Formats: sequence, C-alpha cells, structure tokens
Amino acid sequence: MNMKATNHKLFGLILAGGYSTRMGRDKALLSFHGKPQVEYVGGLLQQFCKKVFLSKRADQPPYKAFDSIDDAPEFSGQGPLSGILSAMKEYRGHDWLVMACDLPLAGEEAVRTLLAGRDRSKTATAFISTHDQLPEPLCAVWEGHAYAAILKSFNEGIHCPRKILLKSDAALVSQTNPHWLDNINTLKEYEALIKTAPFVFSR
Repeated sequence: MNMKATNHKLFGLILAGGYSTRMGRDKALLSFHGKPQVEYVGGLLQQFCKKVFLSKRADQPPYKAFDSIDDAPEFSGQGPLSGILSAMKEYRGHDWLVMACDLPLAGEEAVRTLLAGRDRSKTATAFISTHDQLPEPLCAVWEGHAYAAILKSFNEGIHCPRKILLKSDAALVSQTNPHWLDNINTLKEYEALIKTAPFVFSR
C-alpha cells in the first residue's frame, strides 16, 4: 500500500523544541542509528507522510534537512503542545503524525501499528503507555479537524497533551512491543541503551 498516496493530508512533525536539560546536550542530535536522531525520525515519518516538518522554539537554529515550524508566540513556552498547536494553526486542514525526537526504539512497525488503529473521527489516535496505561501523545496522530477543540482546551489552561487526550475522545492503540516508546532523557539512560539496543550505534 502506498501510504503517501492514501494519506495525502497527513503531515509529519518531529518534536525537537525541548531544552534537553537532563541530558545536557541536544537529544535531537544524539546518534542511535548511525545518524542524528532527528534525521532518523524524519526519514521514518517521510515513509508515511506527504511532508515532514521540524517543530522548534523560535530561538533554536533551523535544521537544514527539514522545513521548520517555530512555536507561535501565543503558544510558546508550553512544551510539546506549543509545537502541535503551532503546526495545526499554520497548516489548517492537515492531520499530523507527531513523534518526539527521544524515542529511538520507535520504528516502522510502530508507525504502521499506530496508523492501522487510526480513527479519523477522533481528536487523535495514540498508543497506550505500557507503564501507566495512559495515552502517549508524543507518538500519535492528531487530527486537523480537532484544532478548535484542542485550542479551546489550551485557552482553558490545559497545556499538557496527555490531559487533552484524556479529556477528549482519543482512539487508543496497544503496543505490540512494550519498549517502542521508551524515551531517553539522561546520559545514563543513553549509555545504557546503546550497549543493549539491537541496532548499530555510531559514535
């Protein structure tokens, strides 16, 4: 199946606007698959999306491989939701396959599983966390038609993407691999993963 042809309204969004405070270096530039993680995520999303964008803060430099969407002033400073809303505002009517840049174990099988469970009538389709059984908003499809409802929640003071999914009618998908969404936040976690992960790591 040609995913690009069937998902002509689906855009990809790499969430890379964090400060990487706990890691002490830019997580988007860490290499797990022989290339910077931002390139790995972007290449993955390009398999399924018409176009892929990098979500970043306005004060971050652009990344040449992808067009950027800066956090809009009215949404800035609110973490990942800033990037999601800014993208939805800039490209109205498009749906968004969103992935954080610190999920090195999420690959093609994970994305295909997510898209297979997608319900376009919902606000979003997200995996269920294997840790707490709550929706995982940072590897999810956010539907463009839900922009107004998400914006309403934001204006009511709900700035956590997970809380928005809990409040909304999100479709939830089970992970067939419990480690797909293991995120890497610290140098210790990073060093541990590259010693055990079943892919080639390049320093």
